[in-house]
Amino acid sequence: MSTIFAILTVLIVVQLLYPSFTTLLAQVFGKERLRRIPTVYESEAAVNYACIITAYRNATIAGPLVTSLLRQTYPNLIIYLVADECPEFDFEVSDERLVYLRPEKPLRLKVKSIQYAVAHFQQPHAYTVVFDADNLAHPTFLENINPYVTAGYGCIQGQRTAKNLDTTYAALDSLGEHYKNYIERRVPYLLGGSAVISGSGMATETSIYKAYLASSAIQKGQHLGKKMLQEDKILQNFILRQGGKIAFAQHAIVYDEKVETGAAVETQRSRWLFSYFQNIPNALGLLFKGMLRSNFNQFYFGFVTLVLPMFLQLGFAFLLFVAGLWLGPLWSLALLISGVVFGCGVIAALWLDGAPKPVWDALWQAPVFMLRQLASLLKMRDPNKHFKPSEHQKAVHVEDVMK
Repeated sequence: MSTIFAILTVLIVVQLLYPSFTTLLAQVFGKERLRRIPTVYESEAAVNYACIITAYRNATIAGPLVTSLLRQTYPNLIIYLVADECPEFDFEVSDERLVYLRPEKPLRLKVKSIQYAVAHFQQPHAYTVVFDADNLAHPTFLENINPYVTAGYGCIQGQRTAKNLDTTYAALDSLGEHYKNYIERRVPYLLGGSAVISGSGMATETSIYKAYLASSAIQKGQHLGKKMLQEDKILQNFILRQGGKIAFAQHAIVYDEKVETGAAVETQRSRWLFSYFQNIPNALGLLFKGMLRSNFNQFYFGFVTLVLPMFLQLGFAFLLFVAGLWLGPLWSLALLISGVVFGCGVIAALWLDGAPKPVWDALWQAPVFMLRQLASLLKMRDPNKHFKPSEHQKAVHVEDVMK
């Protein structure tokens, strides 16, 4: 019993300490890695982007995103809007760079909408960028992605930022995004590893993306419906297994709608948690593969994607702390110190990632958010019943968000 307790405590202590430790390393040794490879493209302007927008039952919410993409400072793109089971809509936009796609049969799965868009590409595209319908792209999004393309990266994740902070839940959801942006994306990239993919706002070399869509994980997964491993996790696993790296473009900003109610938190997090546990074998595989091959990129990425979600880390730490008062007080002391260091790491990550005032104001209500996440664990048992698409209602334009 004491041996099991000691092993579990060490695992939690390591997870609590690693954010502060890696942040410190990144501050001292981290660096941008943009060594240009001039032979890839004749010029930066030669890079052509396919921007895929997946809309399900509500295409009108994508109107502001379409506008933000058409106003990019880097204009070499074509937008493919896949409207799956969407009522009639009209953006009143006349631009040859916008292609409307309305599948004849319902697709009801994001990856199927992406496959549909790729099958209808009007011309060859060097890179493919995926957006959710509720996203907004900063005017310089593609301009800031481009240097990473010409530096030779096969996949680049942009920085997702909240487009709405008008409720406590939205601010707390944004808090988690700022933490992940820095600890799981910015820091690994600065240290020579790979950033974790967000699910939208990432640009992938089209040849790599097509190979990923044709992979066995996608072919088998799309028949599982709502039980399918999230496509962003499949993509990052695919890239890492091939020996590739995922860059993080800090200034390539894509705005994302955050959840605004406790019920929405439970619905969204139940899907995320289900996918996290599904992905554990893949993360372990990368971790051990990196160890056996002395591949820092694979090892570090495997570790980062194995780390428990924040609320589970803290929950297990508390339970072990209480148990340690009887089984080993020194272990409880170690957990207490690690918890304090973890808290400092979270504060540092928010500060370094430039979290806005509403996020700081909502910080003290984080326990409420965590309780909602605990409730979401119960909804993992029945994916077909509980996993529902998020309802997006914030139809605002990028100019308004930037203000």
